[in-house]
Amino acid sequence: MTDLRPSTSARAIRTPLDRRNFLSLGLGLGTLITLSACTPTDTAPLADGQPVKGGVLTYFEPQTWTLLYPPSVGFYPNGGIMNNISARLLWQDPETLELHPWLATNLPEINAEATAFTFTLRQGVTYSDGSPLTPENVAKNFDLFGKGDEARTLPVSEQISNYDRAEVLDEHRVRFHFSAPSPGFAQATSTMNAGLLADSSLDLDAEGFGPGGATQIHTCGPFHITEETIGTKLSVRAREDYDWAPPHLDHQGRAHLDGIDYLVNNEYSVRIGAVLSGQADGVRDVQAPDEPRVTEQGLRLYAKATNGINNSINFRFRHALLDDIAVRQALIAAIDRQEIVDKLFTPNYPLATGLLAKGAMGYKDQSGSWTYDPTTADRLLDEAGWGERNGQGYRVRDGQVLALTVNIALPQPRSNEVQTLIQQQLRRVGVRLSINPGDQSKQTLDALDLDTVQIYHSMVARADYDNLRSNYSSVNRDVFLNGANREDAANDSIDPKVDELLDALAAEPVTEKRQIAAEKVQDYLVENAYVLPFFEEPQVFAFRRRVHGFATEPVGRPDFYSTWLAGEQ
Repeated sequence: MTDLRPSTSARAIRTPLDRRNFLSLGLGLGTLITLSACTPTDTAPLADGQPVKGGVLTYFEPQTWTLLYPPSVGFYPNGGIMNNISARLLWQDPETLELHPWLATNLPEINAEATAFTFTLRQGVTYSDGSPLTPENVAKNFDLFGKGDEARTLPVSEQISNYDRAEVLDEHRVRFHFSAPSPGFAQATSTMNAGLLADSSLDLDAEGFGPGGATQIHTCGPFHITEETIGTKLSVRAREDYDWAPPHLDHQGRAHLDGIDYLVNNEYSVRIGAVLSGQADGVRDVQAPDEPRVTEQGLRLYAKATNGINNSINFRFRHALLDDIAVRQALIAAIDRQEIVDKLFTPNYPLATGLLAKGAMGYKDQSGSWTYDPTTADRLLDEAGWGERNGQGYRVRDGQVLALTVNIALPQPRSNEVQTLIQQQLRRVGVRLSINPGDQSKQTLDALDLDTVQIYHSMVARADYDNLRSNYSSVNRDVFLNGANREDAANDSIDPKVDELLDALAAEPVTEKRQIAAEKVQDYLVENAYVLPFFEEPQVFAFRRRVHGFATEPVGRPDFYSTWLAGEQ
């Protein structure tokens, strides 16, 4: 049996500002202009008494959801919904990261090689369309998640490695087989990326899982989708018959809330204004400059750790302007990470001491690896042949300007401001940095083109060692565009060592050795100046004081199962 305890260690639809959205919340444009001056302090009692039943929580997201196919819900607006409508085989404690049974009666039986996982299922579980949870249904879920379906444009889950097949053993048990060790699979079954679907939903294609199809998505969590207004609102309501919460939790049975209305508006002033004025109950993505205002007006502020890969930029070393390690080292030396944190953020965004957050599985302290030293940056660039400057002060070599482009990571906090500050810092050493314009759809498409985006801003949250593989592997997110099968890939530009180290990590079944393998990955990426981490990225929420019992899962997605509203009956 394998020890499951951890060691210590698409597209977003940008909705226009719509007067109807203001009016639906009782907020007009004039209200917003004077909001900060006239918003009353929230004085509702803070003491958490006995939970009461009832009420619909109104909750704002900065971007609309894009896809509710479980393997594709890493985008926070997607995951914030899936985490509340789905149930999974296992449950991961957000504090200890230990795994517990949920829809399985016990932790799985795992063979010594971590190539076979056997789960026994709880009885009496049903989906929101009334169909039962069965071994056959669970097998169908993971055959789709583990293999994907190219014909339906449904990708393989980046959290499931080496998947072979599911085997139904009897009316209560299902076994999953892998072609090579897959020690991260047990944890993968606890995430919203493995939220189980009814057979009817498993037959949908990518369009069916997208905007306009939400009410077709049937899950077995505490809430189910009841209504959708594309791009602006999604409503979920409590399932009266839900009675299969993780057995070790104190709260059992129906959710306390009657439901949640997920509201979307791309205007930050609308979102934060609605919560500060009491026209909405909560909001995600409170910007750092507003944290003091939120607390001063008596609201609850939550900064939840995401326990994954830190907010970073990734240097696409295959591009001709970045293939010299000296240039990458120079860029790192020219960027003042402390200035970024001090000018743009709060103590809730601690300076990164490694590629991974301190709470992440696999963390290694690499804090001495990124020293701000513009003098060294100048010297390295001179030595790399970029000593000449043009009339604008930018470095040139053989008539070519040292000009690079970075994306705006719209899901990440203040990404544009971060890149603008870096743009200024690089300008001082003669490097021209352009910021790629456009909405989420354009950013996603442009990021796939090496000639369009050479520096990629991102982060990834997953409370498992395989987080590293999810981000850096050429078969997953491939932030380096390092895939050998890419049309623009020349054999001498690929670095196969990255995938080799990540594959070794993914296939290592022993926890202690997984830590060592994770450290080898991080050492290699740092030694080759492939990544520069900025800070540990939290998810920052604000809620009115009447909202009690709010929690998140291990990587900061909201968990409203035990949330309740004071004054409701």
